[in-house]
Amino acid sequence: MKRNVHVTPKNGKWAVKSAGSSKPAKVTITQKEAINIGKNMAKNRESELLVHGRNGRIRQKNSYGKDPFPPEG
Repeated sequence: MKRNVHVTPKNGKWAVKSAGSSKPAKVTITQKEAINIGKNMAKNRESELLVHGRNGRIRQKNSYGKDPFPPEG
């Protein structure tokens, strides 16, 4: 199973982490920079990028995997 990539706030900065990982792969000053890094990681893994806001809630999801078409459900 491919692990999703999360961009989360961390002590006034932004962390890029793999799902289930306790340590971030990268910590950046801006969210934009963290999103770019996370997007590249998600594309390489063919997984999802989940961007969290300052409150910690998911505000954006992007899939870079092979989604079924037509979608199920």
